[in-house]
Amino acid sequence: MTLLHDQLTAHNRFGFGLAPGEAPAQDPRDWLRSQVGRFDPKPASLSRAKGPAPLDLLLGETGADKTERKKFYDAFRAQIADRLETARLSDTPFMERLVHFWSNHFAVSADKRATAALSAGFEFEGIRPHITGKFIDLLESAATHPAMLLYLDQSRSIGPNSSVGRSRADRQRRNSGLNENLAREILELHSMGVRSGYSQDDIEELARALTGYTVASMRGGPANTAAAGSFVFVPARHEPGTRRLLGKRFPQAGRDQARQMLQEIARQPATAEFIATKLARHFIADNPPAASIARIATAFRGSDGDLPTVYRALINEEAAWRPAKAKFKQPWEWTVSAMRSGGISAQEPRFLARMLQGLGQKIWAPGSPAGFPDEEARWLAPDALIRRADAALQLATRHPGALDARMIADHAFQGELADDSRGAIAGASDPDQAFALFAMSPEFLWR
Repeated sequence: MTLLHDQLTAHNRFGFGLAPGEAPAQDPRDWLRSQVGRFDPKPASLSRAKGPAPLDLLLGETGADKTERKKFYDAFRAQIADRLETARLSDTPFMERLVHFWSNHFAVSADKRATAALSAGFEFEGIRPHITGKFIDLLESAATHPAMLLYLDQSRSIGPNSSVGRSRADRQRRNSGLNENLAREILELHSMGVRSGYSQDDIEELARALTGYTVASMRGGPANTAAAGSFVFVPARHEPGTRRLLGKRFPQAGRDQARQMLQEIARQPATAEFIATKLARHFIADNPPAASIARIATAFRGSDGDLPTVYRALINEEAAWRPAKAKFKQPWEWTVSAMRSGGISAQEPRFLARMLQGLGQKIWAPGSPAGFPDEEARWLAPDALIRRADAALQLATRHPGALDARMIADHAFQGELADDSRGAIAGASDPDQAFALFAMSPEFLWR
């Protein structure tokens, strides 16, 4: 394989493609490795749009008037635009791809209004600062973030034998029981994976340990001095007693009981294999080589879940550098790479939010704790391609005179565009159609 092939692979398969004027990395693998140390978890582009969600919307009340709701959703769309702009302009695009990977791995869905108010903060504050650390820290950050606690109803879980549980039982109050949602998803989706050796008893024990993990000032929740909408541990809701998980005992230790159980889960061989499989599927192929998964999992286990070590193992996989275009871009990747290649800024938050929703990937709203699927079958369909072509045309139409698709294509692929794609772009009836043909070329749709 040539240096140019590796350069294009580094930029397109691991990142979002070459931006106008951006030179290809001279040492592609080292360029990817260096991004771990250069990654900025709190760039200025994410501090422009605040999410001043009204407290009643944030916590699921319904009393906010029309003006307050408009302000809320304007702020939400501005945060989406900031997410786009951060990815588009980043000089560490591999790390931005990893941010989106982990945000989708620990998916919360803005289908719930309270979750919508916190989903940007979940990614910006709960995910980004932890993607260069240990997996256990990322797991704990995601599992204790208010967005996750509200989305999976952990915020309402109460230990039946806690002081609050006993009191509510005496008064026959509703919503006074144990909720297993978060515990189940931690084991099934966030760490070990389904059918990996844990039992229903393990789920229930983890759920008991997690009681007391809730959100401050939630309607009907505990009174406390923590900031409204923040994580809080309430001992009066915590189920007392020693817990047993995966054959090990965890003494009663308040909040630390669940934390120690999460550490045990993070160190399980099944967790290493599950995370390695998902990373390989995302960056290599829908069906990645078993040997690649095994080596990445070994790096995970050998480093106690040190994520930079895992990323380096992924970069070292020769399967990730094969010439075949093995991954069909998801709508988010395709949109960011189209805007990056064309130099198109995220100036119209409402349009961009609607466009991504129309493409089937409404931001922060996968509709399921499993997140958006990562396989070609979910995104490659005739009607989906028609919607992408229309979206590409709209992007170009909204930036008249700013796009010369022939120059963009030559730079993005460094002259390696196939004759058919080059001919189609050259024969377009106008510049807008030319950009749409570039964005719909096989070289651009696949990475």
